[in-house]
Amino acid sequence: MSACSTARRIAATVLAAGAMVSVVALPASAHDGDRHRTPKVEISAVQADSPGRDNRTVRSLNAEWVEITNNSRHAIDLDGWTLKGEDGHRYKFNDYRLAGRSTVRVHTGEGRDTRTDLFQDRRDYVWDNYSDTATLRDDRGRTVDTESWGRRHHHRR
Repeated sequence: MSACSTARRIAATVLAAGAMVSVVALPASAHDGDRHRTPKVEISAVQADSPGRDNRTVRSLNAEWVEITNNSRHAIDLDGWTLKGEDGHRYKFNDYRLAGRSTVRVHTGEGRDTRTDLFQDRRDYVWDNYSDTATLRDDRGRTVDTESWGRRHHHRR
C-alpha cells in the first residue's frame, strides 16, 4: 500500500467521523432550543364537564370539547391524527388542515364540521368529568401533546 493511498484513507476516515459527529450534534442542539418554545400544535383547552345536566342531548354532548391550537404561522395537515381518552375512545381527523395561528374545537356530539368546529358524532360522553387524559397523536402515532385533569393526574401547567 502506498503512502498516498494510506493518507487518502486516513483523510476519508477523519472526514466521515467529523460528519457523524456533526449529524449527532445537530438534533441535540436543535432539541435544546425547542424546550423553551411553545409547541407547534397543542391541546390548548378542555371542557370535559358540559354545563348543566348530563342528559345526552346534542347540545349537552357538544358542550364537551377539546381545543387544538396551531401556534405556528403555517397550516398543518391533521389528516390521520388522533385525539384519544384514557378509556380508549378515539377521534381521527379526516382531511382537515388547521390554519396557522388558529384553533379548532373538537366537540363530542353531532354536527356539521367547519373550519373552527369538528364533531365526533357520538351519542355518549367521551371525557370523564373528574379525571382523564386527552392525548393528541400525529399520523405516525407519535404523541404531540397530552392534557390531564382530576385527582389522579398532575396538571401540565
